[in-house]
Amino acid sequence: MCLKLRCCFPCRSCSAKVLTAPFSSCWSRFLARIAMRTQSATIETDGLNLTFDPSGKSGRGRGLRKKFQKLFGGNRAPAGPNTISTTTDRHDSPRDEEPHNVILKFEQLLEAQHFCEASQRLTEREDFLFGEITEAESLKHQEEEVDRLAADRRALKDLILQILKQSLSKKEVNTQALTSAVKAICQEEEQDRQWKQRDWTPPVWRPSSWKKLHDSTLCSLVEEQMNNTYVSTADLEEQSSLRRDIYSMGKQLKEDLLLVVEVVKSCYPPVMNICNSYAKWYHQFFSVKLRNIAEYGLDDEDCTFLLLWVNNYYPEILQMPMLASEIDNEALGKLLPEELLEPLEEQYLSKQQSELTTYISRVLEEAKQKWDKGQEPSREDDCYVSPVAYDIIQLINGIVTSAVKVVGDLRKAQNLTCELKNLLQRFRTFQDDIMKRSKPNSKIFIKANLGCVEQFRDFLVRKSNLFPDDVRGDCLSVLTDMKQSAHTYLISPVHEVLKPQYRKLGTSDWLNKSTFENLLVKIKDEIQDLQGSAESCHQELVGQLHQEVTAEYVRRLLKGEVKLKNKAQQEKAYTTVKHNAESLNNLFMKMGSKEDWLKEILSKIAEVLKLQDLPAIQMQVASLGTAFPDLSEKHVSALLKLKTNLTKADRKNVKVILSDTLKETSDDNTHPFFFRVQVK
Repeated sequence: MCLKLRCCFPCRSCSAKVLTAPFSSCWSRFLARIAMRTQSATIETDGLNLTFDPSGKSGRGRGLRKKFQKLFGGNRAPAGPNTISTTTDRHDSPRDEEPHNVILKFEQLLEAQHFCEASQRLTEREDFLFGEITEAESLKHQEEEVDRLAADRRALKDLILQILKQSLSKKEVNTQALTSAVKAICQEEEQDRQWKQRDWTPPVWRPSSWKKLHDSTLCSLVEEQMNNTYVSTADLEEQSSLRRDIYSMGKQLKEDLLLVVEVVKSCYPPVMNICNSYAKWYHQFFSVKLRNIAEYGLDDEDCTFLLLWVNNYYPEILQMPMLASEIDNEALGKLLPEELLEPLEEQYLSKQQSELTTYISRVLEEAKQKWDKGQEPSREDDCYVSPVAYDIIQLINGIVTSAVKVVGDLRKAQNLTCELKNLLQRFRTFQDDIMKRSKPNSKIFIKANLGCVEQFRDFLVRKSNLFPDDVRGDCLSVLTDMKQSAHTYLISPVHEVLKPQYRKLGTSDWLNKSTFENLLVKIKDEIQDLQGSAESCHQELVGQLHQEVTAEYVRRLLKGEVKLKNKAQQEKAYTTVKHNAESLNNLFMKMGSKEDWLKEILSKIAEVLKLQDLPAIQMQVASLGTAFPDLSEKHVSALLKLKTNLTKADRKNVKVILSDTLKETSDDNTHPFFFRVQVK
């Protein structure tokens, strides 16, 4: 190229005034070729400084410099640091009226932080030195140029590293400079790849591995950020130094990653995946710090705080919408390995289990002492209430919910409730003791306990996710037994009062209207005495009494003390049962029962008593069996025996139809009833 260049210049005796058109054309082609070698179309204005020899021993480069100076009338004034090109202020000939670009020097590019253009300039010089100069060239001259190039590379590298170190400083980060620095690093990586494909002897600095230098610099920057965290004492007042350290590192990590996503990311090409790189460096540093902490014995509070950061706070940071879209959370993994997490989690769960057991025992003991002293439960809205269920539920819900966050595993947190069945058994034992000793305040304590049972049951159903399936099932079974025993304890005295009235059911006196009216009056009085539990509990209690009274009514009727010999008596019985069903249902509905389905039983029985045709009787019994599949042949036989005009064969035919019907009937969506009615 140098030989071609010399051919373009006139001899020394020629004046610049007589430059011919062929020379101008040749010079234009030369500039075009130089422009093609660098995207910025830049080269130093002091005349192909690539081949200058300050010692004057390289004739070709020195002569070329002198010719350039003569052509352009000597050295030009340097351009400003932020100026890529200007126009000349003088001309050598009247023809040369059009302005032309003035190229920034390498030093000026560095000063303007145009690192990408500076890198391109160095690449051009490198290619020229190591790709076109032959061994016949002056070795000393080449070494000087190589040294100068190496010095310029060091200057560029130092400035790029300086910019990289400012990447995480909100006040100092310069996105334009950082973008240019990143482009320069990418160009260096590409030049490394180019040299691997060439047969020429590469410079000593190849491969430069600036990408590795970039990564190590930023990794060190991350360490510096995490080692120099600061958080005001007001943020963690009265916290241990360990918790302050963990919190401050986590806070710094969050702020820096947000800065990377919001600002730094825009300076990098997608292929560099800079957000995940930063996330990896922060994760690695944070992990090492927490491992060192976890290897030493921690008290319970520090242990809990550490687990919260590992399993809750740190994942929550990475799951922030702005970060989650840029960072591969799964690729990072856990901050601590399982061999360190397991003993910490065991320490935490053991502590929580101990606190749960101790607290529940204390709550039950306080309730027992209150009952032993003859005190009454407190009242709210005219209902007796006990704090036992509320206190225990709040504790369980709080401990298990917190444990899910601390250990990050629902199954492990659920194991805290494994002892709940045994604790409820203790509650049941306490209730049984109340009923056995039957002190003056026993009934109101049982009414208050019904509210506790309901609260526990609702909690187990609504918050089923807090319990293993087997624990939940066992606890519900204990609660069902407690409710049933409490109902029996409260209702049994009512049945004792109603016994005289029960005895008249199904007898000849029963057909007398006043007999049943007396029963209704007694029932109403007794229900008044059952009040005192929570409204929903009272409704269930009255509903239970409703079922038992109806069952007693049917049992007394099926005893067969009354015989219905003809149609008139049977229609009389039909009218009585229908009226009784209406009256009984109206009373219990008014007193709070929700079991209005019981009316259907008595209505269907009344229809059987009324009907005379065997097919009609068969259909009605089949209908009764479909509605209540626990209806047995014994029940039907006892019912049909009331109608003395039916033969044994008739009763048998009806029972056959019932048997066939029950085979095709499902128990789904039906109410069991006849299991309560014992017949001989």
